[in-house]
Amino acid sequence: MTLTFTLDPVVDPSLRDGILGLWADVSNAGGAVGFVPPVTFDDIRPALDKHLVGVADGSCRLLVGHDEDGSVAATAFLTRNAHRLQLHWLWAYTVMVHPRHQGKGYGRELMAATEAAARSLGGVDAIRLTCRGGHGLEHFYEACGYKEVGRVPGAVRVAPGDDRDDITMLLPLY
Repeated sequence: MTLTFTLDPVVDPSLRDGILGLWADVSNAGGAVGFVPPVTFDDIRPALDKHLVGVADGSCRLLVGHDEDGSVAATAFLTRNAHRLQLHWLWAYTVMVHPRHQGKGYGRELMAATEAAARSLGGVDAIRLTCRGGHGLEHFYEACGYKEVGRVPGAVRVAPGDDRDDITMLLPLY
């Protein structure tokens, strides 16, 4: 089975709730998507609402992967850099695959769909993303063609005494 990806889907209450559920499940499984478990929907809702404001005003693009049951199984948000000298690359963030689907190759599918979406936008020479150290995520992204281009040691404080590196990865599209 594979996921079905849609760039810029209509964001209705069902999709919003599906993304909220995905984000909570990924976070509570220990995923590095901006929260530390345990989290509730109420903890995540303000962050999702902020992302969706960007989707609504066109400053952010949403890529959603649905599984064979039609459930939201993966997401990536894409936004161009706002600096006028850096408009040729975009950020990918809140990149996640539901824990029940991990280990099936869906992460690679998501990253390939993210690359295809970026290419479809035109004028995009590269994709940048950041990941939290301590999970080995940089190795996954390297396997998808990304290169580590920066690391800030201890920039992410997960808990007192548990600081992780903030790692910047880049995928050139040329």
